[in-house]
Amino acid sequence: MNSAAATQSGQTIVSVEGNASLGEFFVTLVRNRNLLRHLIQREISARYRGSTLGILWSFINPLVMLAVYTVVFGSVFKSKWQGADDSVQGFALVLFAGLIVFNLFSDCVGRSPTLILSNTNYVKKVVFPLELLPWVSLGVGLFHFAIGLCVVVVFNLVLAQSFHWTVFLVPSLLIPLGLCIVGLSWFLAALGVFLRDIGQVMGLILSVLMFLSPLFYPAAALPERFRFLLYLNPLTFIIENMRGLILWGQAPKITSLCLYSSGSLIFAYLGFYFFQRARKGFSDVL
Repeated sequence: MNSAAATQSGQTIVSVEGNASLGEFFVTLVRNRNLLRHLIQREISARYRGSTLGILWSFINPLVMLAVYTVVFGSVFKSKWQGADDSVQGFALVLFAGLIVFNLFSDCVGRSPTLILSNTNYVKKVVFPLELLPWVSLGVGLFHFAIGLCVVVVFNLVLAQSFHWTVFLVPSLLIPLGLCIVGLSWFLAALGVFLRDIGQVMGLILSVLMFLSPLFYPAAALPERFRFLLYLNPLTFIIENMRGLILWGQAPKITSLCLYSSGSLIFAYLGFYFFQRARKGFSDVL
């Protein structure tokens, strides 16, 4: 294995080519933490560069979407959520609280097949820790998730006069979800180099997954004999418990959270291992 170091944008870049050890999985974030922060900030700035309102769009978008959901699902379709507030705003908040989770997953995973393809200069021209790219996508996604979370909490406080301390437990769900997202992103980023159709396929899969997640309906709405299929979806646990933390003050069961977290950690390491082994062939294909 070849070790190398380079400096870019004032940051020290350290890369261990193809190192898929368990230690490298944990150390890579600490080693490249300054570079990771720089890349996340640059990615967020690039998204809004040139626009008149700039980063304010990250606040405007969730506000507009929440208003749309309130009108369409509450006033037009007269939708109600079983066990929740029967008001128009109540359904919109429940829906939006689930969608910010799905959007975090969808944005990161949907971009992952092209992470390497859109950064070929990092493969060919400089020594760069390619395994950091999924973490950058996750960091940007978490930024927009945090804004959406603030919108939900504020509107829940204003409309329902309700604020629950359990909102401070949100990171306990984001950490295992983040590991799951990064693990899947490593798999897809590596496959996307060799199979260019992966990006198109993932667009279809994510569209189907949206309707197979308890976003527009509660899990209890499904017949009991089919409900287990919904819980095969890894997003179901996070979406339902995220709503519980934010809107209803319900903390997740410790046993279930520990099992989910353990599975996410194992899955993340498998994705990391696959990526580190596959990266040896990136330069040949690109």
